[in-house]
Amino acid sequence: MIVRERPSLLRLFFIWRGSVVPHVLPQIVFTTSFAVLITWGAQHFGHLFPDYSAAPFALLGLAFSIFLGFRNSACYDRWWEARKQWGGLIVELRSLARESLVLEAEPRRLLVRRSLAFAHALAARLRGRDAALEAAPFLPPGEAERLAQSRNPADALLRQCGHDLVQARQRDGLGDIVYQGLTQRLHALSGIQAACERIRFTPLPFAYTLLLHRTAHLFCLLLPFGLARSVGWATPLLTAVLAYTFFGLDALGDELEEPFGTLENDLPLDAMVRMLEGDLGEALGETDLPPLLQPQGHVLL
Repeated sequence: MIVRERPSLLRLFFIWRGSVVPHVLPQIVFTTSFAVLITWGAQHFGHLFPDYSAAPFALLGLAFSIFLGFRNSACYDRWWEARKQWGGLIVELRSLARESLVLEAEPRRLLVRRSLAFAHALAARLRGRDAALEAAPFLPPGEAERLAQSRNPADALLRQCGHDLVQARQRDGLGDIVYQGLTQRLHALSGIQAACERIRFTPLPFAYTLLLHRTAHLFCLLLPFGLARSVGWATPLLTAVLAYTFFGLDALGDELEEPFGTLENDLPLDAMVRMLEGDLGEALGETDLPPLLQPQGHVLL
């Protein structure tokens, strides 16, 4: 995620980090070069280039921009839903650590550490990394090896937390109200995991995205034919601006569609998990807490 101060008007036009320009620059260069070629042809072989009206392109551009806006809205909803789910995860883990004060010291420590391992495992699963490996430093010896055999380590950790609560209830006489409150926290964490997996493994329909890609390229390639005779050498400039707008919004939608990745505009899952390490470690009375992750080159991962 991009973390930086609001740029001045002058710097606004020269910011590279966080912009979609690096991703769409090849398309912009290609369509602009094609517009230069068409404009040159219209200047030298005007009789071969009918003087098309720009009205059809205006209508097509308006319809396409509305359609593109709907897609970007859907992608942003996925990004914002993912952020709300991780905000809920932070709330539930902090609450679990606070409410677990009713447990004995060692069972409480195991429960809180396993819940922290769950956060690491979930972040790793959503980013395509080894979930069991990233959860291992927070687990008792031997448990990491068993966890590596699980198909879904994050879910396996929640099951183990539930088993720990059952044992605490039987061993320490944990009251029904307290037990139900703690298990509700685990239930909420399971729901957050399912919601994140739904976002991660259910992309927008491919045909929807393909239609936008095709339409954007067709529009930017046909546009010079409608402008070359009427605006002359301003055609490449107008084509470049529209190509930047359409291809940029398309690329931004692709980034927001997958909010758990490691691109510049994705969510900072690693930073949020590191923050949880400090919060839950402090709840356990630990003093050697890890520092918060800081943006590198204005990017927080």
